[in-house]
Amino acid sequence: MFSFLKNHPFAVEAFFESSLVLTFAIPKVQLQNLIPECLQLDIFQDEWAFIAVAMVQTKALRPKGFPKIIGNDFFLIGYRVFVRYTNSRGKNLRGLYILKSETDKKRMEFMGNIFTHYKYTTTDINQIDRTNTLEIASIKSKFRITLGKAEEVPLPEQSPFNDWKEARKFAGPLPFTFTYNKQTGEVLIIEGVRENWIPKPVKVIDYDFEFLRALNLRNPILANAFIIKNIPYYWKKGKTEQWS
Repeated sequence: MFSFLKNHPFAVEAFFESSLVLTFAIPKVQLQNLIPECLQLDIFQDEWAFIAVAMVQTKALRPKGFPKIIGNDFFLIGYRVFVRYTNSRGKNLRGLYILKSETDKKRMEFMGNIFTHYKYTTTDINQIDRTNTLEIASIKSKFRITLGKAEEVPLPEQSPFNDWKEARKFAGPLPFTFTYNKQTGEVLIIEGVRENWIPKPVKVIDYDFEFLRALNLRNPILANAFIIKNIPYYWKKGKTEQWS
């Protein structure tokens, strides 16, 4: 009865204290079955498709226009595929398709699953900030990342990109997020808006993600890793259109 609530029925804003994104390159044939029929993979060199793992520390997340005092602080994790969608006006939109979302608080899981299709679950998040490294890990979700704090960062060794400028095009976040309702043939489009988005490359010393292993992907390659800090961000109210 209230399924319309999942279609992001109002704009939402937050302050990103930090947003860490690791992007993995995977042969396109392996990802095709993970996205709905209305979307196409966003391809690089006619070979590579991409999954990004984004880890965002948000502050004062709330309906847009409401006072900050009613907002909540959450750690959010999203596993997303880079995709493209041709809308009803023939415009090619570049964006993301959400595979799974996690958060550190039950309140966000509850509210997120009422107002989005992003499949939130609650997990533990542990961060250990040392002199030369930052570790982010979860026992429940079985992931771990260790980052270095060097100023000069080379591209990951096996990255398909030639330089950071090329890698930046697949760093996210992309302007749009898409959800598809196969029963109704409707596509939900949510546009994100931000300013001064200047990602900084980071050195990934080590990583492990149970969720990526569960997808049975063969040898995903770390293509890039970026972090941004202190960015106001908001998501517009969702829009739906008929695809089929």
